Amino acid sequence: MTTIDRLPLPRWVAPLLLLAAAVLAPWTLWLTYSLPSDHVTHHYDLAWAVFDAALLVSFAATGFCAVRGTRWLAPAATATGTMLLCDAWFDAITSAGGGERVEALLEAGLVELPLAALCAWIVWDTERFLVLRRRTQ
Repeated sequence: MTTIDRLPLPRWVAPLLLLAAAVLAPWTLWLTYSLPSDHVTHHYDLAWAVFDAALLVSFAATGFCAVRGTRWLAPAATATGTMLLCDAWFDAITSAGGGERVEALLEAGLVELPLAALCAWIVWDTERFLVLRRRTQ
C-alpha cells in the first residue's frame, strides 16, 4: 500500500486515542492499588481456550493474507503479534512458579516472542513483501 492509497484519518481519531490514554492512566493506577494480588477465578480454562482459539484464527488470517498478498497482511500480523505478546505475558505472570514458570518462560522465549518478532517484521516490511509477492506470482 502506498501513501496515495491510504485514507486520511478523521481529525477526531487522534484526540480520541489520546483521551483514552489519559483516562487509562489514573484507572491503571487505581487498579494497581485496589486489586488483590491473589485471586482465584472461575472459567480460567475457558478464558485460555477461547484466547487460543482466537490466536489460531489470527494466525490463519495472517497466513492467508501472506499467501494471497492482500493489503490486510499488516493488520492481521499486528493482531497476531499483539496476541502473542499478551499470551507470553499472561502465561509468565499467571504461572504458579517453579517448573510451571520455567515452562512459561521457555515457551515465551522460544516460541511466542520470536513469532511476535516475525509478525513485527512483516508489519514493518509489508509493502516490500507484497510487491515481491506479486512479482513471483
